[in-house]
Amino acid sequence: MKIVLQRVSQAAVRVEGEVVGEIGAGLLLLVGIGHEDGEADLAWMADKVAGLRVFEDEAGKMNLSVREIGGAVLSVSQFTLYGDCRKGRRPNFMAAARPETAAALYDRFNAMLREQGLPVATGRFGAMMDVSLVNDGPVTLILESPGSAANALGE
Repeated sequence: MKIVLQRVSQAAVRVEGEVVGEIGAGLLLLVGIGHEDGEADLAWMADKVAGLRVFEDEAGKMNLSVREIGGAVLSVSQFTLYGDCRKGRRPNFMAAARPETAAALYDRFNAMLREQGLPVATGRFGAMMDVSLVNDGPVTLILESPGSAANALGE
């Protein structure tokens, strides 16, 4: 499982011009599900996202989690995170989970974030989406679950 995490002061996702998910301060997650990902990857990643200290405390240090600041999460499915561009000029998406599997895992991941006490807005799985954000910092991190294929290969 791969996530591009961005600390935001606001973010929104639109489908055909309609806002389908929107947050104020919090985290925008671009979420990629690999074909080898399972429940353990989802649980690890939900725990990591909820507890990651990327917000500043009163001393200006990144010492607070999204939960501690009362922030929200905007989770957007992003199979292209599994695009392999090492060969040729067109990405290969063979490592991405099949849509029917990925949709169920993505929904479960968002439910796990909610179980962590986080308000979660989402995009629309499989839709062409327009994502807008104001990146706060900017702070952008790439997270990979310990079981992801890239981590297993030491990449």
